[in-house]
Amino acid sequence: MKLQAPRFWSAPRIGPAAFLLRPFGTIATRLTRRRLKKSGFQAPVPVLCCGNITVGGTGKTPLTLDLVQRLTERGHHPHILSRGHGGRERGPLEVNPGRASARDVGDEPLLLARAAPTWIGSDRGQTARLAVGQGADCIVMDDGFQNPSLHKDVSILVVDGSVGFGNAQVMPAGPLREPIMDALKRAQVVVVIGDDRHNLLLTLPPFLFKAQARLVPGPEIRSLQGRRVVAFAGIGRPEKFFSMLQDAGVTPVRSLPFPDHHSYSNNDIQRLETLRRESGTTLVTTAKDAVKLPPAFRAQVTVVNVELLWADPKAPDHILDLLFPLS
Repeated sequence: MKLQAPRFWSAPRIGPAAFLLRPFGTIATRLTRRRLKKSGFQAPVPVLCCGNITVGGTGKTPLTLDLVQRLTERGHHPHILSRGHGGRERGPLEVNPGRASARDVGDEPLLLARAAPTWIGSDRGQTARLAVGQGADCIVMDDGFQNPSLHKDVSILVVDGSVGFGNAQVMPAGPLREPIMDALKRAQVVVVIGDDRHNLLLTLPPFLFKAQARLVPGPEIRSLQGRRVVAFAGIGRPEKFFSMLQDAGVTPVRSLPFPDHHSYSNNDIQRLETLRRESGTTLVTTAKDAVKLPPAFRAQVTVVNVELLWADPKAPDHILDLLFPLS
């Protein structure tokens, strides 16, 4: 069963529930600060981290894929590190996209491995050593902002512009994994994904490089316009995927949200198959969900890839110049 975030997490002010839970957030903050005092492995290659401090999806993985592609185009050999959430394998190991399944290594690592060599494991220092041993000249971390096992040269704080930092309280009083200022002191870059409804680009400290981007569908979206569509997604915030479709002129007749990292059961597949058989209905999902579907069923589903469109086209190059300073 999917656990919904409490409504008071997104309230603009601290309500009674958040106030009562603040002592527990204080305890969590102390534990996090103590853990982050540990020194991590200093890799012999530059390390870039795409992370966040809020519960739920912010767009870290699309940002990781975008920057990895740009690093590759620059002639670098990036390797990606991921925790492997949702997979049975604990690591450390390199993801083999031709053999591994999402049940083995998690959905995001399987998706990332199509772009660059990808490693899973909770100890990022350990996986970084393995990646360097296999030829990585730079490392990109998908998540791990609060993981101290690997030193980061450039840390990007990724924020969902529609929700911002919620009520700005640490769990369980709010949606944060750590206080905002604690995170900003360790970050060099903030990337706001989507509309900046909380004016973060104007109010965050000036010592940070700030950029904005939005998620846009890939070219396959054109084939769906005018068709009867049923959309489903098991990502951090499925409503973002459904809204993206609508913004592109594709209005689903039904939108089915699933929990993040959801493993599709036989009952789920049967339910979706029944919907597909309805006259003129096309099933649509994300690339992250597609890697978890049985191959025969996946062939019946249209996968809409997601890309980043930067407000300032020069912003990603500036971020990568921080990782590889121009001589």
